[in-house]
Amino acid sequence: MTSPRSANNFQVLLDSQYGLATQTQLAPYGYARPRLRHLVETGQWVAVLRGIYAVTNGPLTRQMALMAALLYAGPRAILSHRTAAEEWRILPVDPTKPIHVTVPYGESAKCQSPTYVSPPAAGARPLPLVGDLRHPGVVVHRSRAQAHIAVDGIFPRTKKTDTAIDLAVGEPSARAAHSSLIATVTNANIRLDDIRGCLEQRAPRRYRKALDAAVALLASGVQSVLEHRYVVDVEEAHGLPVSRKQSPVVVDGRTLYEDCDYSDVGVPLLVRLDGKRVHAVPQVAFRDRRRDNAAELAGRPRLTFGYEEVTEKPCAVAAEVEHVLARNGWVRKNPRQLPCL
Repeated sequence: MTSPRSANNFQVLLDSQYGLATQTQLAPYGYARPRLRHLVETGQWVAVLRGIYAVTNGPLTRQMALMAALLYAGPRAILSHRTAAEEWRILPVDPTKPIHVTVPYGESAKCQSPTYVSPPAAGARPLPLVGDLRHPGVVVHRSRAQAHIAVDGIFPRTKKTDTAIDLAVGEPSARAAHSSLIATVTNANIRLDDIRGCLEQRAPRRYRKALDAAVALLASGVQSVLEHRYVVDVEEAHGLPVSRKQSPVVVDGRTLYEDCDYSDVGVPLLVRLDGKRVHAVPQVAFRDRRRDNAAELAGRPRLTFGYEEVTEKPCAVAAEVEHVLARNGWVRKNPRQLPCL
């Protein structure tokens, strides 16, 4: 018979782990393998992952799915890669994606396939949602720098900087890694010096040149994914001159910033890049109207492009920019680039 003190300790364990426990943790409380098998087969408990049990038979919450993955991978496991990005709110949570964890080299944890709700044994209580996804599975990574990349908490995870680099390194190509790092750094407001330091201290296993190039582009003033696409797909791909990014301009006594300024090549052209969401804010719309008026009063030509134009029709964007540049005296010194031929 379980003593009151033992029962209390058992409840504390479950409360601290969202109703989950490992087979090893359950053994001291009298839950040997035959008893666990009976509880699962009769639908009272759930085998979430190999050796991990939930003391309820309902669907798992997000917290339960994360805790199950950490318990499965061992006491030194931390959330990483896409899962860490979701917890940092860098990426939206997708409950169908596997939970990514990182463990130190030498740990024995292996990747775990997704688990599904299975029919109960004959005569057992009925279970809803038979066949539905129970747990999305676990992807196990290994690191020699485990002690230096973790942030402690109920759900320990990789630092923002390490998460950003892990996401980039996990991309299928160098170009995708380049874009990924810029997107993560700008969207998550990660300090550029922190990313530089992380790349120096923990050299990525691939795409180092692409990641260094992304850092250099960010250092040049690029502050969004849209600006990055403009530089790569419009300026570089079409042989246009490099504009000055985030060029300061004083409007109504306030210092604002133009996305792309071609004054350095002798043309006063300003190119403004409109993101998807910012103009729903009245203050931002007013600011941009005042900035437009200031440019007009200064006699400066300006073009404005949205995300769809830059990403879907970069050749058309480049043609308009080149037309204004040439009209104001810029002369192309290199042959016209191939994308639009």
